[in-house]
Amino acid sequence: MRLAGSRPISNAQRCGRMLAAILSLLVFPHSARPQSPQVIDVLADHDSRYKIAGKADPVITVHAGEPVTLRITAIKAKNRNRDGSIHGFALLRAKDRSRVPGWDLLLNPGAQEFVLTAPTEVGEYVVVCTVLCGPDHEGMHMKFVVVP
Repeated sequence: MRLAGSRPISNAQRCGRMLAAILSLLVFPHSARPQSPQVIDVLADHDSRYKIAGKADPVITVHAGEPVTLRITAIKAKNRNRDGSIHGFALLRAKDRSRVPGWDLLLNPGAQEFVLTAPTEVGEYVVVCTVLCGPDHEGMHMKFVVVP
């Protein structure tokens, strides 16, 4: 089948294109191909809760090692840190509550973006607030899942 106005391609051209496609898969396997970051919108709310639109129980699910852009809007709760941050966003391993390097964010009032790389270790994590933001601070957490 040929589109109107297009020129037919020869078998040699067709084979060349197929070979180029196969070589690109060999040279750049799926895990090594550049990926655009997954964008995740989170609200760090005044009631000391993380929220994700459309989810009653907010859970973030990402693929191991994938680029992630967190767009977090922080709304002032009762308290703030001396540096002006009103909430925190720290990622901890669920099994031992150890911090994941590079995932300890301080949130200022308003919207901000963080470009990160998901952990490479598959499993469950927990996001916690690291700023004593108000009386319900201990309840400010959410589940974070890394899948293969």
